[in-house]
Amino acid sequence: MKKYKHIITTVFVAGLAMTTACKKELDVKNPNSPTLEQAKTESGLTSLAAGSIYINGFVNGDGWLGDSFFSLCYGFHELLADDVSAQAANQNVNLVNVPDYAILDDGTKVVNTQPQIANLRLNNTRDKQSQNMFYYEWQSMYGLNNACNQILALAGTVPLSGDAGTKVATFKAWAYWWKGYAYARLGSVYYSGIINNGISVTNPTYVNSAALIAESNKNLQQAASILSGITANDTYIALMGKLIPSFFQVGNGQVPSPAMFVRSINTLMARNLLANTRTSVMTAANWQAILALANTGIQASDNVFAGFTTTNNFVFSPGGGSVAANTSGDETASSFTISERLVQDIKPNDKRLAENFQQVTPFFNQVGGFTFSTRWKLYDAKIDVVPHNGAIQLADKTPGNQEVYIGPSYEENELMKAEALINTGQIELGLASIENVRDYQGAGLPKVTNTGLNLAQALEELRKERRLSLLFRGTAFYDARRWGVIYDISEGGGRTNAVVLSPNGVLSTHATINYNFLDYWDVPADEVVLNPPGAGSAPVKNPK
Repeated sequence: MKKYKHIITTVFVAGLAMTTACKKELDVKNPNSPTLEQAKTESGLTSLAAGSIYINGFVNGDGWLGDSFFSLCYGFHELLADDVSAQAANQNVNLVNVPDYAILDDGTKVVNTQPQIANLRLNNTRDKQSQNMFYYEWQSMYGLNNACNQILALAGTVPLSGDAGTKVATFKAWAYWWKGYAYARLGSVYYSGIINNGISVTNPTYVNSAALIAESNKNLQQAASILSGITANDTYIALMGKLIPSFFQVGNGQVPSPAMFVRSINTLMARNLLANTRTSVMTAANWQAILALANTGIQASDNVFAGFTTTNNFVFSPGGGSVAANTSGDETASSFTISERLVQDIKPNDKRLAENFQQVTPFFNQVGGFTFSTRWKLYDAKIDVVPHNGAIQLADKTPGNQEVYIGPSYEENELMKAEALINTGQIELGLASIENVRDYQGAGLPKVTNTGLNLAQALEELRKERRLSLLFRGTAFYDARRWGVIYDISEGGGRTNAVVLSPNGVLSTHATINYNFLDYWDVPADEVVLNPPGAGSAPVKNPK
């Protein structure tokens, strides 16, 4: 495994990343007040550009459930989309996704005595940081952004050997890509935030989520522009091979060519638009924009930003670094459990159902009660006997076998294409894209093209496919929000004909669930208290 000897890590303070370093690894006089001098050599810059991205963005959490951004922050998204539930109290995960109420088949109305929005705000204080859902993604993504700012400040100033022009361009494209990624996630979940292009500094001007998404797109376009001028020569490939952890460079996570890199950018920009626009208000122009980006997005054979676990993976571990790892195995001991509503949305003859989900003795989770209990577990291919029927395996704690998607994937791109096609009257082409994803994941389902499906039926195929094929990839909450599911029933939200297993063992199959969740999160108190909004700032609290 590749070792990073010059990793500069971060401590989150008021929306900025304060650099810290280990004196044993970095020759600095004061390890608590380092400077960028440490990275003013080619090897130092390369180590900084590699290690700081993954450490600052995805590892330096504050007491993760699991051990990475992909276990807790992705976990919150899967919880809010009703893909999983939780019994553990870590980081409030057992309460953040309790709906306002459920009406069971017998007419019984079960009410949450502490509605989700009230619960989230009760915990949005500095003294309750560990229980504050708003804190974690903010902390990670601003740490990631600061790391990128450090790289950009040095790129072009550090002496480089060989083809220096290609190296500088690669460093800059790398940094702009990750800045675009950070602002994409911030703008897709927070009501407002800060645009910061300095190093370990902040400012009191908050902007709304739309401005954060615009900043994401600006950085992504800068990366794409730079990459368009790079050829896939030995210098580019060698440097990217050092920037991406060596243990990630298997399967889909191998070094992307410049053209592949640009296609990942286009897919993320398509996500930015799709994720942040209610489906009910999408315009023909919006769908055409999605389609244009998806048509130039990730292809089935592309390398993307993903990673595999290893025994000593410093980004995420095989046993606790992903939502899949924290859901699979013994459902009575796992942090997350599979939601009845997720399995409800999987076709019975889908090979992915048999390959990944097993019906077991009902597990009655008394915390939250009315929507948490389940009859299902997620296989862990390391310890469970699974069918191995050719479908994709979602969870495997065997070191080296668990793939975690950091950026967008082929399946996401193809399903955005499908959704845009279906919504612009090209139903059969859209259904063909859905079939492409099913074939790619080994679903083994009958074809749905040329079967006479109407618009509503085609969109239902799309909805169900996104629920399953993009499971654990950090997009599920965006879907639940843009489709309106998370909103109050009075606003067109909620879910009917839902499967709910009550703690008393009664199974309802036509229940009504009113989620009434917060759609965009408030700025965390750790930011607002230490960095109060200045004049002209956008509101830092969602008025909902």
